[in-house]
Amino acid sequence: MPGKRLVVLGGGGFRVPLVYGALLNGDSPISEVVLHDVDGSRLTAIGRVLRDQAGGAVGAPSVEATTDLTEALTGADFVFSAIRVHGLEGRVIDERVALGEGVLGQETVGAGGIAYGLRTVPVARAIARRISLVAPDAWVINFTNPAGLVTEAMAEFLGDRVIGICDSPSALARRVVRALGLTRGTATVEYAGLNHLGWLTAVREGKRDLLPQLLASPALESFEEGRLFGADRLRSLGAVPNEYLHYYYDNEAVVRASLAAGETRGEFLLRQQRDCYDMLTTTEGDAYEAWDAVRRQRDATYMAMEGLGERDDAEGGGYEDVALALMLAIAQDARQELILNVRNRGTLADLDDDAVVEVPCVVDGSGARPLPSGGLPSHGVELVRRIKATDRAVLTAAETGSRVLAVRAMAAHPLIDSVPVARRLIDAYQEKLPELGYLS
Repeated sequence: MPGKRLVVLGGGGFRVPLVYGALLNGDSPISEVVLHDVDGSRLTAIGRVLRDQAGGAVGAPSVEATTDLTEALTGADFVFSAIRVHGLEGRVIDERVALGEGVLGQETVGAGGIAYGLRTVPVARAIARRISLVAPDAWVINFTNPAGLVTEAMAEFLGDRVIGICDSPSALARRVVRALGLTRGTATVEYAGLNHLGWLTAVREGKRDLLPQLLASPALESFEEGRLFGADRLRSLGAVPNEYLHYYYDNEAVVRASLAAGETRGEFLLRQQRDCYDMLTTTEGDAYEAWDAVRRQRDATYMAMEGLGERDDAEGGGYEDVALALMLAIAQDARQELILNVRNRGTLADLDDDAVVEVPCVVDGSGARPLPSGGLPSHGVELVRRIKATDRAVLTAAETGSRVLAVRAMAAHPLIDSVPVARRLIDAYQEKLPELGYLS
């Protein structure tokens, strides 16, 4: 099989070496990696990390870097989109503006997620349009957050050739299967929802559902989500939620903790990454080892505010492995089952066909198709509908440039639920984020 060309948008991003590492360590179809970023200095720094990471390994994919989008996309077989409009500085603004109004500022949930979506959707649409013209046969793997919202925006131009990925559902499935004493590949999971808003609803070994066995077991609190949500809540739900449901179920406590904290997650990452990029561009030595030390600290402190300590899966198995598995299945026409963000196509009866949902899919050379689903848990239906309606309002606001619709999207979110607060939030975000100047 001829080697494939992978283009990484956001190629100067901190997590790009994770993707390259997966290509080095796996049965990769990729022979050429092209990094694209609007920041040339970050491209240089990450390029140095990748060179040291490869270490002269035989067969390592070649690496190019460019700030020209059309040049990057020309000849692409796969495009990995991991951009961050306004960088981590924008994430800090998302968080602090929201907390100033006493509401959650998390980057994909609530006010922060809406602000992030409003400035990202126009850029994602423009990129999708460019891909459709320059590389119409390329498969686009989207990790740009909010991943479900952005994938739905890109699908307007790319149809089913854009597929959204997230590591949270697969990591949840891995931990639940392990808690049951099973090994990967011996059981299948049922999972349904939207990106960062889903539930694991069954674990099947043959026709038998083993999830009730786990819910009744002391092992229920042996893994991350069990500790985060607590055994009593999981038993009452009859399902295991994605970790991001914590922001909905325990919103008041999370906001209090955020207000009391010395710095937000975005502020921590911004400080950490500024130091890291400065180090990569000014000091000698092994750039990969220096980067990896920072990466380990980042992973270990994920959700530290929630009191979980170090992550169960901090050593890997993240979105880079999902991306590699997806590319392999498509490039080799080899059937694989993965939890992905794709158009609904009747999979979840509570949402329309074009809604991008996060569900188990079968992947092969023709792309990704949702598997039959048991549907959403009854207790999650209304929340999923409200969040999808908010997403649609964000998409319409971004398309029309309507500030009124942007306020409506903000007010409709269940963690805001106030028109006056929504107006103040949009005012403050527009003042601090020039990318929202298109709203009028």
